[in-house]
Amino acid sequence: MIRYALKCEAGHGFDSWFQSAAAFDSLARAGHLACVVCGSSEVSKSLMAPRVTSKETPEADVSAKKDPATQTAPTLSKPQSEVEQALASLRRKVEESADYVGKNFVKEARAMHEGRSPERSIYGEARLDQARALVAEGVPLMPLPFKPKRELS
Repeated sequence: MIRYALKCEAGHGFDSWFQSAAAFDSLARAGHLACVVCGSSEVSKSLMAPRVTSKETPEADVSAKKDPATQTAPTLSKPQSEVEQALASLRRKVEESADYVGKNFVKEARAMHEGRSPERSIYGEARLDQARALVAEGVPLMPLPFKPKRELS
């Protein structure tokens, strides 16, 4: 496993673990990486210092590693600005109050608009041309300022 310091095109910094350097490259090429703050898929590695340990680790460090009371849990980066906090809050509200329909968004939105499916709050993924077609049909929708988190399957 390898941990990379990452950044998005908007300058948000965050860390993530990968199976290998090749795994990071593969996921980046496929567009499967996204900023944890804004959802941008333009993610790259940040400059980072290697973590080096020596064989001659001081005794205090060894005992601290063995004692769970002295270990700290890893923490995720917190939103830094008011805008990032507002985006994080919006993401939470959307995820709590709407159903994620993924790539079925266009089909589900159209079915609700035509009365073939009960109305409910949904969010998902659609290409720009698909979203424009829905708007032209009178389907009410709004683009979100973040990409949905991909569900693991």
